Amino acid sequence: MRRMPNSPESLLQLLQRFTKHPTNQIKQVHSLLLTTGNLLPNPENTSSNHLKWHPTLLFNALIRAYLNLGQPRTTLLLFTHMLAHRCPPNPHTFPPLVKAAAASSPSPASNLGKPLHAQAIKRGASRDPFVQTSFLNLYARLSSVSDARGLFEEMPEPCIVACNAMLDALGRSGDMGSALGLFRRMAVRDVVSWTTVINGYARNGCFAEAILCFEKMMAREDSAGGVVKPNEATFVSVLSSCSNCNGGGALYQGKQVHGYIIKNKVELTVFMGTALIDLYGKMGCLGYAVEVFRRMAVKEVCTWNTMISSLALNGMEKQAVDMFEMMKTEGLHPNEVTFVAVLSACARAELVDLGLELFRSMPHDFGIVPRMEHYGCVVDLLGRAGLLREAAGFISTMPFEPDASVMGALLGACKVHGSTELANKLARWLLESRPRHCGQYVLLSTVYAGAEMWDHAVALRKAMAEDGIQKIPAYSMID
Repeated sequence: MRRMPNSPESLLQLLQRFTKHPTNQIKQVHSLLLTTGNLLPNPENTSSNHLKWHPTLLFNALIRAYLNLGQPRTTLLLFTHMLAHRCPPNPHTFPPLVKAAAASSPSPASNLGKPLHAQAIKRGASRDPFVQTSFLNLYARLSSVSDARGLFEEMPEPCIVACNAMLDALGRSGDMGSALGLFRRMAVRDVVSWTTVINGYARNGCFAEAILCFEKMMAREDSAGGVVKPNEATFVSVLSSCSNCNGGGALYQGKQVHGYIIKNKVELTVFMGTALIDLYGKMGCLGYAVEVFRRMAVKEVCTWNTMISSLALNGMEKQAVDMFEMMKTEGLHPNEVTFVAVLSACARAELVDLGLELFRSMPHDFGIVPRMEHYGCVVDLLGRAGLLREAAGFISTMPFEPDASVMGALLGACKVHGSTELANKLARWLLESRPRHCGQYVLLSTVYAGAEMWDHAVALRKAMAEDGIQKIPAYSMID
């Protein structure tokens, strides 16, 4: 017997096809399902288990299709319709819903994760390994380590995906000791396992440990006796660790990673290239950073941002501004980070008029509302140029209370230009807002010493000693 074109089976096949290749035709199929009533349970079909599950299968297909179409809120809304129509969810219903909860905005995933988990328990789907791993991943992303640990301990034999998700949860919570213990107990470890540990170390500021973990990964075999090859996430994580590591040899290690990428003909992705530019820019190897930038076939906004920052960091402020103009010519839309980079370049070069013009253009030309970092850059811009009164006036016009970074930038300018009167006013505010921050005491003491106000300088140092506030010792590094 030939199927009708609008039969549930044919519409289900269409949806399954669209799930793999998302298209707006999903909405047409959805409308057809609503008009034909195929999404509603039919009491006459209760005798046939196959027909009874038709609405559930159709809802599951719609949920996956809308998620792949990039509409997480519609995906979640469909689930409420599913429950309202008394269509029983099954284990296949929940994994895409968890992904939608994690991606939904503005509703935070933390408000949706537990209600969804409760529904999975109520519907008898919570013991399914895929459902458990989905919720474990969600709790890891939310840094809800207690929920993740409770769920993980319920698994009799957690698979490698579940173990990796638990590693991520522990790393995000800062418990690298437990993460390392779990990692060592794992019978099988793949590249995701190693990368998760490397990323955990990096996220917690343990950059040297992250680099060492990468070296161990490259020196051994794993994953059931096979060689573990780093992937894009591994390269980005270890290169970022090299960029931020204060220990000696970080540049050498970064170059070794770059050499591996070239030798093994690994495709240089946008994020890998951006991480390399950041590494070379921070290490003072601007020539290498420019060469990587030029060789990249695809450059995203983050790549341009990093290149602008690298130029500014290495004394090429005007070239950084030129790079900003070139970025706009290429048709890319600057974001908040772009303006922090270019305003910082203007501040370093004391390009006051240009910096103020760029700041004003943010809301008018680019629809970007300036944040605290942008106001801090403008204060730094005016302060470096010696326009201290203008900087103080600019702070008074801010739409929100300035934080210590903004006031600290002005205090630093007072030190450079010897303005003790303004420094005194700022110091009172800073010492009240951050009474235990040694940097503010040291900076103000230096201002007093520069103005030969020795009594004030000595009194401030004495106050530090009495309050038990110690200056963090400086150190030098040659790489």
